[in-house]
Amino acid sequence: MRLDKLLSHMGYGSRKEVKELLKKSHVMVNQKKVRNGNVHVDPETDEVLVQGELVQYREFIYLMLHKPPGYISATVDEREKTVIDLLADEWKIFSPFPVGRLDKDTEGLLLMTNDGKLAHQLLSPKKEIDKTYYAKVKGEMTTADIDAFQAGVLLDDGYKTKPATLEILTSQNGLTEVRIVITEGKFHQVKRMVRAVGKEVVYLKRLQMGELVLDPELPMGAYRELTEDELSYCLSR
Repeated sequence: MRLDKLLSHMGYGSRKEVKELLKKSHVMVNQKKVRNGNVHVDPETDEVLVQGELVQYREFIYLMLHKPPGYISATVDEREKTVIDLLADEWKIFSPFPVGRLDKDTEGLLLMTNDGKLAHQLLSPKKEIDKTYYAKVKGEMTTADIDAFQAGVLLDDGYKTKPATLEILTSQNGLTEVRIVITEGKFHQVKRMVRAVGKEVVYLKRLQMGELVLDPELPMGAYRELTEDELSYCLSR
């Protein structure tokens, strides 16, 4: 990898700014000052220092975000706040993106990465990875709704969903708390499935994606890197 590309990728500035660092002899490779950005380095074996600071190269990042309401699952938007706005600059330099989408008003688990191959694997319909949600529903959900979800629900556009699991947790005062597991990711799918059986979702939170579970200790709006076990699961899909 070219030295200037490595430094730019790791957040040391634009190509122009990196060129200036090199020009001022602020960069050392294996204890030798280097001014030429065209020099090729191996980020795994070569020691690169910028103003005495060791450059610790990494190609991909994997973050678990507890998405709060009010943010859209996008990398950039002219009018709305995006989930990228929740990240510190040290992570933004890797150009991460959300794996899948959560609606603006939906909370919960969202994986952030810059690993396109992994994202494709996790989102592939062929994988049928479970997505588990907790919802509060306006209206009383019944065993008939459980059966309807299990059979597949006909959405407003004529699409019939794959079988889904509906578990009724509590039901009182016209409000039902449920756990819903789907294997697809259609636009507003959970809300539309509930609407198809005559009720309305008033609160929605994603708890789990496959074996990746939202950390209960992670405050809303906060994020952390995946653990080794969590990353191993994601990479094995």
